[in-house]
Amino acid sequence: MSAEAAVHPTYGNWRRPRRPGLGPFGLIGTFGVFGGLVVALLVSLISLRAALGVLVPLIFLLVPLMIRTQDGRNLYQLLALRIGWLRRKAKGSHTYVSGPLSARPGGRFRPPGLLANVTMQEGHDAYDRAFGVLHHKGRGLYTIVLACEPDGGSLVDPDQVDVWVAAWGEWLARLSHEPQLRGAAVIVETAPDPGTRLANEVLPRIRDDAPAAARAVMEEVVERYPSTSSEMHTYIALTYGVPAARGRDHNDVLTDLAIRIPGLLAGLVGAGGGAAMPLSAERIAEIVRVAYDPAVAGDVLNVRAQHGATGLDWDDAGPAATVETVSAYQHDSGVSRTWLLTLAPRGTVRSSVLRGLLEAAPGTRRKRVALLYRPIDPATSARIVESDRRAAQFMASSGRGMVQARAASEVRAAEQTAAEEASGAGLVEFSLMLTVTVDSASQLADAAVTVRNLQAASRLSLRPADRMQAAAFTCTLPVGVLPWEHTLIPQELQEAL
Repeated sequence: MSAEAAVHPTYGNWRRPRRPGLGPFGLIGTFGVFGGLVVALLVSLISLRAALGVLVPLIFLLVPLMIRTQDGRNLYQLLALRIGWLRRKAKGSHTYVSGPLSARPGGRFRPPGLLANVTMQEGHDAYDRAFGVLHHKGRGLYTIVLACEPDGGSLVDPDQVDVWVAAWGEWLARLSHEPQLRGAAVIVETAPDPGTRLANEVLPRIRDDAPAAARAVMEEVVERYPSTSSEMHTYIALTYGVPAARGRDHNDVLTDLAIRIPGLLAGLVGAGGGAAMPLSAERIAEIVRVAYDPAVAGDVLNVRAQHGATGLDWDDAGPAATVETVSAYQHDSGVSRTWLLTLAPRGTVRSSVLRGLLEAAPGTRRKRVALLYRPIDPATSARIVESDRRAAQFMASSGRGMVQARAASEVRAAEQTAAEEASGAGLVEFSLMLTVTVDSASQLADAAVTVRNLQAASRLSLRPADRMQAAAFTCTLPVGVLPWEHTLIPQELQEAL
């Protein structure tokens, strides 16, 4: 008999898109370098002093493009971020007050910031299940939210985990073929169990004639169990873009989205998503309400358990007051801080690389991990992988020593990516955002230490979303806010920088 060694699949080969242009300058900086040199040469034919007068300002303009942070931002982008924060603070837009006593019309508790112009609608799919649709006015974006209960990897064979990962990769690849899909977000939210769900399930079932000992045991279980347990929810937000020029009304959009939901849910179930279903407008409003005011989580569960529904409307899902600072976002009964991904795990990783990051963190009120996906159509994917492949081959042929060894590794990775794309794999840009909510600002330091430990275990590199905490907090909610759709500078221009 011969024994075969168990082979555990590994993953990785994530590649950051290469910036066009010369070195750290980017495309715009490269045009500036060559254009400035040409102008300086022409001016030097007239006067050497005039040529120096052209070169000196050019150098001062190009040096900030050369100095970049770990995540690729140059000094101009950092300066624009600080100027935008100072402008918001001078205008008072870093604070928000709503409700009957505020100056806002209507006296409702509408969500703030990027959700101020969002409206909610509701439709029904082929199985007559209600699903909410968030309409982002002015941008022609519609978002549906799906909920699932993943099976988890405990006591599961590695072969089954490998099948789930492959099915999840296939589901992501299918997103690039979804008509008009702009992006997707997978949000995993964890929080300490308030105990109301267990109490609502157990206490009403205790009979009046039950023995005193049995009654005491059940009551003690209900009282003590929630202190050591946590709740976990997984949401998938899919955002579609419908151009206004087509003149389609909302009913046509709802019908189109209702047709797609069963196929999307079937793919999630096959990828280990467990029971999957669309979220109604009321459930989406409840999620947003609890995110802004974590103290009402138990009340929401109690009302839903007793009456079957809360009746919460989208216009009342927002906070009563918020204050944004450089490094935190205070909202009703919680204070949050958000971190952004700067570097994905390098090398090969296993399927459990994010398990510690997704589990409940002690000492926090709520924690949300948002994985943002931007599908790329097949034609653009082929162009990107071929461009990376040529660039890697050029670097390998022009380098020496250790640089050449690293370039050779880049060539192997680029060749593998090109082969997988040619065989039908999809190309998806992804990022990660992490939001931690605590009870008071004094607990943020401990939360930061917890996040540092979690990112080290997951081999991630994160940085705080300073001076944009409010917008980053909104991006981690299952409401379809895609960061690249809400920037003042177009995505193409940002890539050129």
